[in-house]
Amino acid sequence: MLSTKPSFCPLIEASIGRAVYSPSLITPVPLFKAAHQGVRRFRTFTQWIPPSSYVLLSCFSVQLGLALMKSLYSSLGSAGTVFLCKLIGTVLLLLFYRPCWKLYSLESYVLVGVYGLTIAVGSYAFYAAIERIPLGIATTVEFLGPLGVAFLGSHRRIDLLWIFLAVGGVALLNPLSPTSVNLDLVGMGLALLAAFSWGSYIILAGLVGQVFPGGSGLALGMGIASLLLLPGGIASGGMALLNPSVLLLGVLVAFLNTVLPYSLEFAMLKQVPPRIFGILISVEPAIAAIVGFLILGEQLSFKTLIAIVMVISAAMGVTWFGRQNPHA
Repeated sequence: MLSTKPSFCPLIEASIGRAVYSPSLITPVPLFKAAHQGVRRFRTFTQWIPPSSYVLLSCFSVQLGLALMKSLYSSLGSAGTVFLCKLIGTVLLLLFYRPCWKLYSLESYVLVGVYGLTIAVGSYAFYAAIERIPLGIATTVEFLGPLGVAFLGSHRRIDLLWIFLAVGGVALLNPLSPTSVNLDLVGMGLALLAAFSWGSYIILAGLVGQVFPGGSGLALGMGIASLLLLPGGIASGGMALLNPSVLLLGVLVAFLNTVLPYSLEFAMLKQVPPRIFGILISVEPAIAAIVGFLILGEQLSFKTLIAIVMVISAAMGVTWFGRQNPHA
């Protein structure tokens, strides 16, 4: 769960607090108050739900965000959309967590820098990949990242069963059909890069969470990711990035697709081993199918139902046996 330790910058926090809550200043005080109240409520909320539930909430949030994100593609393109969401997400995370920029070692800055790099590279590579290869194939290849982390980190035979169920379920939900698909080599390479970045992100998030208090590491890493995405985002989105309607929708998408899921995953990776997270995250394609059925009216085939049962069984198995052997 998120740390409730005091900030490393009490003087900065005190000055910000006086500026924010001073009635003499003409500033959007309700916005800042709502942000701080939201953080406190989020911390309270995450204290009474099990860590394994974080990934479910994260996946649902991501799928809702992706449904809305499609509306931004026509105006901004994929690079512009990713940049806008990460930039707005950075602003919200900085407001929420108010990280301190000082009092850390050079190794800590390098760590959070590499962490931000994995966020930027993974996001850009995946959305660049789906411009060249079908979404189903890109998603399947990308899941090699977390499932690879789960496999390499497994020390028990029972874990191989959950990995097998997760891999099989993801493959059934995103079937590869060579007869109907022209596999672009650049697109496949980008999908593999996204997979590697996602796996690296899972490992680094836990390390960053141990060095930086609360969500400070997440906010700093997201800021670095936004800077790295800036050139391509501006080139793709141009002046459309300043359109008020685009910005308004961008705030909603950024919260659903960036702020909430990354915060939940960051909190979870502080408490569970990367191998368990790598298996649990495999429920995301199943949740996408369920969201499509409930919201978009899409039909669930028998094969899809079998796949959903497989990934949910893997998630339940790793959660139950992980609870029985928390240090295994």
